[in-house]
Amino acid sequence: MDKFTLTNIALKKYFSGSVIINHSPATSYRSRCEFGYQNNHYIMHDVKGKKIYLEYFDIARPCIANLMPQILIEINRDDLIKTKLFQINYRCNSNNEVMVSFVYHKKITDELKIRANEISLKFNIQLIIRARKEFYCSKADLLVDTIDGINITLYQTDQSFYQPNHFMMPRMVQKVIQMIKKPKDLLELYCGSGTFTLPLAKYFSKIFATENNRQSIRCLDKGIATNNIDNVNYARLSDDEVTELLEGRVFRRMNGHDFSMYNFSHILVDPPRSGLTDNVLNILKRFDKVIYVSCNPETFIRDIKLLDSFSISDIEIFDQFPNTNHLEIVSLLEKN
Repeated sequence: MDKFTLTNIALKKYFSGSVIINHSPATSYRSRCEFGYQNNHYIMHDVKGKKIYLEYFDIARPCIANLMPQILIEINRDDLIKTKLFQINYRCNSNNEVMVSFVYHKKITDELKIRANEISLKFNIQLIIRARKEFYCSKADLLVDTIDGINITLYQTDQSFYQPNHFMMPRMVQKVIQMIKKPKDLLELYCGSGTFTLPLAKYFSKIFATENNRQSIRCLDKGIATNNIDNVNYARLSDDEVTELLEGRVFRRMNGHDFSMYNFSHILVDPPRSGLTDNVLNILKRFDKVIYVSCNPETFIRDIKLLDSFSISDIEIFDQFPNTNHLEIVSLLEKN
């Protein structure tokens, strides 16, 4: 039984309607890829932990896939570059601009920086080199992106989370927008770099977003400024701290911002694969409308069982990772 059938069967108890499935191309979809480096090859691991040696990765967007063999040749012919190199990461944006990161188990020398600049110019890429507590970038260290069909500028670093499927991400954002009815203010947890936050700013009166990752917060802040958004505020808070915030605690990280001024109609959560914590589940129970973006159908079903005072009023499946067991779910839960 395929993953779509299995997920549909699991959802039947909680949603009686037909669930739309958004299919992705099976190749050329990934705009974010991470590889180990060993024996002059990129390496990944299969489900059993066995190493897979690669020179090319057809799942990656063409601007990355076509660059990979060229970068590998450049690395392998230069001992300065290849020595103590253990990881190579790629990211690209909707304009096919590429950011590459070399991660080392050695000090970054001036000579290594010079070579990084040469490679950056040769291949017209943003090249980052990292080592323990060291960082160097040949160009700006933020990768600028836009969402197809939405006039919003987003940012990412080589260490911030960013939706990896070039085709599914815009559809997911559009779906969330379609779910919004009678909006007032929005509370968003796990906001990341603002993939949903910034497009939603034009639909809600005010947004308060929380995120615990410093790199993501940096990208969100830059996006707010670039897009001239004046109704989004944020704080670097954990879910435990959001619970305390709702109960009236004042955090210095709020910079004097008055949380009591919000009139929330919706809350949006986009948690990791582990799903929602007990704290977040308790937070959601304070709201009437929950937008739940899940990257794991199993933890989604587990959480829906626990949110028994809610019903699923809208839901779609997004096949972010074709030919794997993974699925993304975008849903709207409304209190009974």
